[in-house]
Amino acid sequence: MRKIAVFGKPGSGKSTFSKKLAAQTSIQLHQLDSIIYKANGELVDRKTYDKTHQEITSSESWIIDGFGPISSFYERLEAADTLIYIDLPYVISYWFVTKRLLKGVLVKPEGWPEGSSVLKGSFASYKMLRLSPKFWNADLVAKLEENSENKSLIIVRSTRELERLLDDIS
Repeated sequence: MRKIAVFGKPGSGKSTFSKKLAAQTSIQLHQLDSIIYKANGELVDRKTYDKTHQEITSSESWIIDGFGPISSFYERLEAADTLIYIDLPYVISYWFVTKRLLKGVLVKPEGWPEGSSVLKGSFASYKMLRLSPKFWNADLVAKLEENSENKSLIIVRSTRELERLLDDIS
């Protein structure tokens, strides 16, 4: 486990899990939001993003948390030796986005891009959650299973499983 892709729908706990995983494994964490956005909250140009993403995925070890542009998502899945798909129930994802929004009124969430609005980001997460069943579904799981012959594929379906996974890794 040296190249780890952590992904799932918004509000699935990817960032929290990835930070803990990075601390336990001493593998450098790269959160996609910090690669996609400039310090002022604007999107980086696609060429810059692709170059940074390629540099990370071709390095010896990494944890990348997030989704990003679809083509880079599939490149990341190909480059990874470990795929961690956090597939929590929708009600939990909506709750986690809401919790982040409410906390974000007082304190910017850790790892949140500078200059980026927590309110706008949360509404974008709600919108993506509404659209998520079109992508995060049984077809995706089948593709992951089909294309992970030489990889470790871990599908997490509850917060308890997330906690257990961290315990198993330590």
